[in-house]
Amino acid sequence: MTGPDGKAPTPFARDLVALLPRLRRFGAGLTGSLDAADDLVQAACERALRAPGAFTPGTRMDSWMFRIMQNIWIDQRRARTRRGPATSEPDVLAALVGADGRRITEASLTLERVWGAMQALPEEQHAVLVAVCVEGLGYGEAAEVLEIPLGTVMSRLFRARRALGQALGLTAAAVFGEGGVGLPRMNGHL
Repeated sequence: MTGPDGKAPTPFARDLVALLPRLRRFGAGLTGSLDAADDLVQAACERALRAPGAFTPGTRMDSWMFRIMQNIWIDQRRARTRRGPATSEPDVLAALVGADGRRITEASLTLERVWGAMQALPEEQHAVLVAVCVEGLGYGEAAEVLEIPLGTVMSRLFRARRALGQALGLTAAAVFGEGGVGLPRMNGHL
């Protein structure tokens, strides 16, 4: 396999390409949109390829790339807050001709509510929630990737899940399982 210049890709570039599906999934979790995720992945890859020497060989490239993506996403989110809300994306449901419209619409509305609630989370909680619940990282892996202590991952994840549950009107049992250990309860809700 050779690049457009006829040279074989470097091990760094090969490793980066192998990470692309995971980077895209992580980006989609952060942004709530595949198009925005692709833009975020592209920006992160451009940044990484401009400064490959910033990566420390022998460390986890996924952790390094997730950190780059998170930093870019935070910068973009803060810039958007200063500029005001962006226009909405085109209606995705138009592409679902022939599907069960009611089920698809309900699922889309639920997903929209969840994404909206996720976007309202503080950046730190949002990133942990995406790492664990979207990317599927274990708590220890998430701590390593986000470069925070394990206890901080657990605490932020708990607060993020509780906030999502409250925003979506879910009971503690629905969010944390029966018993909802350690959760304050008000009329059976979080």
